[in-house]
Amino acid sequence: MTTTPTTLSANGTREQYDWTCTHSSLRDWLVGTLRYDIWLTLAGYDILLRYRRSLLGPLWLTISMAALIAGMGPLYSALFNIPLSTFFPHLTLGIIFWNFFSCSIGDGCYTFISAAPYLKQAPYNRSIFTWRTLSRNFLILLHHMILFVPIALWAGISLSIEMLLFIPGLFITMLNLLGVITTVGFLSARFRDVPQIVSSILQLLMFMTPVFWLPESLPDRSKVIMLNPFASFLSALRSPLLGQVTSLRDWGIIGVSTLVNLACAITIYRVCRNRVVYWL
Repeated sequence: MTTTPTTLSANGTREQYDWTCTHSSLRDWLVGTLRYDIWLTLAGYDILLRYRRSLLGPLWLTISMAALIAGMGPLYSALFNIPLSTFFPHLTLGIIFWNFFSCSIGDGCYTFISAAPYLKQAPYNRSIFTWRTLSRNFLILLHHMILFVPIALWAGISLSIEMLLFIPGLFITMLNLLGVITTVGFLSARFRDVPQIVSSILQLLMFMTPVFWLPESLPDRSKVIMLNPFASFLSALRSPLLGQVTSLRDWGIIGVSTLVNLACAITIYRVCRNRVVYWL
């Protein structure tokens, strides 16, 4: 004879533990993930609606980023006394990828808050909206990556086998961003101070990550800054495109960060999936 496991509730009574909860959460996640027709459509509409009635439409994304890079490149190159041909590609990729990180996480805070009209009307799979946020920012990343092509040609960066490492770097970065979006999305729906906290942390981390400066310019006693996980993810994306190889230390930090990040996301998704609609 088998017995059903029980747990002790807050009021001291014993309740049956629902072993199907984890399975149903996984199923909910997979079903929402496979509905790419929904979340890709929503992501495309988000971008189009942002620039509705403007003359150039989404091209403003690329133009504004190009103006930022063109203004900062010569200035910071002169301040750091680094040749422009060396610094410009580094800065360009740094700004492009940091914008991808920060916008994905910042938008992730409003993943379920902005999806309230959908969630209150129909039982949509929650993962649809996490994919919506990530895919929207990925489409913006593709717009921005166009800017690197002429700069790479001007700086004399040629195609190399190391550039293929950009693919696994991008995959694992998006996997981690998906986990972060899931975590901050649920937390922000429950605690509305979370978006402001996340925004403040991202502003601080931007200056602690080698976006505007070269890692080798740090003094030895400041190398601890490079333990920042964002620095490792940035290296996994930027180094291959510059013809360099990401260090084993960076891959180790990425591996640990991925395990922690996914564990948090899976736990929060399982616990908050059915409750989030009551917080909106």
